Amino acid sequence: MKSYLKSKLGAAIVMTGLLFSTSCSGFLDQIPDNVLTAEDIFKSKENIDNYLIQVYANLPNELAQRQSEQFAGPWTAGSDEAKYNWDFNYANNMNRSTWATTDGEVSKYYDNFYKSIRNATDFIANIDGAVETNEITPAYKSRYKAEARALRAIYYFYLVRIYGPVPIVENVLAPDAPLADVLLPRNSMEECINYIVSELDVAYQELPLTPVNQEFGRMTQGMAKAFRQQALMLNASPLFNGNTDLASLTNKDGKQLINQTYDQNKWKLAADAAKAFIDEFVPTTYDLYVQADADPFMQAYNSTRYVMSVDWNKEWIFARPKSMNRSQYDKTPKHIGYTTDVQGAGALGVTQKMVDAYAMANGLPIDNPQSGYEPNGFSDYKAPFDSKARSTFNPWKNREPRFYVGVTYNKSLWLNKGNNTGEVITNMELSGNSGRKQSTSDVSPTGYIVRKNVVANSNDRGSVQLRLALIYLDYVEALNEYAPGNADIVTYLNLIRSRAGVPTYGGGATQLPVPASQAAMRTAIRKERQIEMAFENSRYFDCRRWKTAAAEFAGDVFGMNMFADGNAFYEPTLIETRTFRQRDYFWPIPNGEILKNELMVQNPGW
Repeated sequence: MKSYLKSKLGAAIVMTGLLFSTSCSGFLDQIPDNVLTAEDIFKSKENIDNYLIQVYANLPNELAQRQSEQFAGPWTAGSDEAKYNWDFNYANNMNRSTWATTDGEVSKYYDNFYKSIRNATDFIANIDGAVETNEITPAYKSRYKAEARALRAIYYFYLVRIYGPVPIVENVLAPDAPLADVLLPRNSMEECINYIVSELDVAYQELPLTPVNQEFGRMTQGMAKAFRQQALMLNASPLFNGNTDLASLTNKDGKQLINQTYDQNKWKLAADAAKAFIDEFVPTTYDLYVQADADPFMQAYNSTRYVMSVDWNKEWIFARPKSMNRSQYDKTPKHIGYTTDVQGAGALGVTQKMVDAYAMANGLPIDNPQSGYEPNGFSDYKAPFDSKARSTFNPWKNREPRFYVGVTYNKSLWLNKGNNTGEVITNMELSGNSGRKQSTSDVSPTGYIVRKNVVANSNDRGSVQLRLALIYLDYVEALNEYAPGNADIVTYLNLIRSRAGVPTYGGGATQLPVPASQAAMRTAIRKERQIEMAFENSRYFDCRRWKTAAAEFAGDVFGMNMFADGNAFYEPTLIETRTFRQRDYFWPIPNGEILKNELMVQNPGW
């Protein structure tokens, strides 16, 4: 029977001389809430377990983006994939570029990730001295130490992905530490990545291949190797690799924080790390999830749907267990007139741009004259989630399986019948059961609703945050940047496409031509990533690391006409116009840290 890492956060454990608590203080704050001595903690297995849980506690829960709870960021609606109808979602501030260095949201991730870094650092320093018992064995201590080390590296990865290079704090800062130890400048990006990689390499040696006692969610060798690859991928990307737009990002002593010279070898390091992961763990430990079906289209639909929700399936590498599922309500339409078990807000709307990104069933983009795309009119069409054909707006018929996984569109059958005696049909027109006449708040802003990762049972469940498909996509992207034409690019890209039920690249009778140049292949890889990883919080960071966010995220956002019934609903309608400034590639360093630390420099533009 599977068990899970559970958090017991009723009270903070605060060591003498250790700076951490469950409050939202800055990482330089030095006021403990209560005191438990190191001697007491490290002679009790229960206390050691609870202390390590504190290190795990700030891992993000990506099922809670509505108010960025549990350290999930506003990543989905902060990209061109979606929009929250609720103005309190911080993504709206980001999309207007009206956020500020003093915002609590800006400091939340910085403060809390550093809090767990402090916890991990102290744990690593003290676990070896724990009194040995029948339970606290040398193997136990080695594994727990490795878990804390891997977690510390992962928190640093999260920090640099959001804020850019940050200070590496290698020791616990005591309350009476001299000022020279407390005031730390930012490390360079190269130093941050090297530290993350080296720490994960050390942790890997003592981590188990699979969770001990099936305690899913705890650090494993696969997690360490996967995050190692993620860090190298980030470092190879245009935002950090020879980005002269960030020439002004220097410490006060003139130290350059972002390399100004492009290094192609960084792509090789990232590709090699991805291939090493694949060679070591696939298919024995991890593999692409497939739910077999006699109908190839249904197999692709079910596989790409349930890979997100079947707990701890073989594709999951890293996930947060027993996550509070806020997104179920956000993605479930209003459905007035039906029982409450199928009623939600439907406030997380898909943009028209994302709808248009999905290919047709023949694998061609909708702007290809051979795709068969029809921009207007209606036809009877049976969606893969439905039991019969229904009148469907032509742009939504004959799309690839992942479209039906990702998007709830008007007058489609809802996934769950609930306690209703008949079918549940979503109607987002003005007077519909999920339209603006029912609510101005709990309603889609775009006339589409994110559907991916909705399940029949909304109870707390695992929240996957890194799966094998991402490693494959990273591998082909990195390989194309340093060895274009390598046969593995098409091989691994086709593994993703084949599972998704779309024609592969190869030029055969049932295949599409292989993209003919490095640039064409880059475009194909990025498009595949946009679709395969849709609504999984990849797009937000991908467009930043590619330096394409200013072009992709700024400008007009379209959807359906939510203020009309009937055919008028289907008219493309301007929803909002977004702003993206050069400064928005990085989150600002929180203002409190700038005020407290005279060596800390702010990100450009802030």
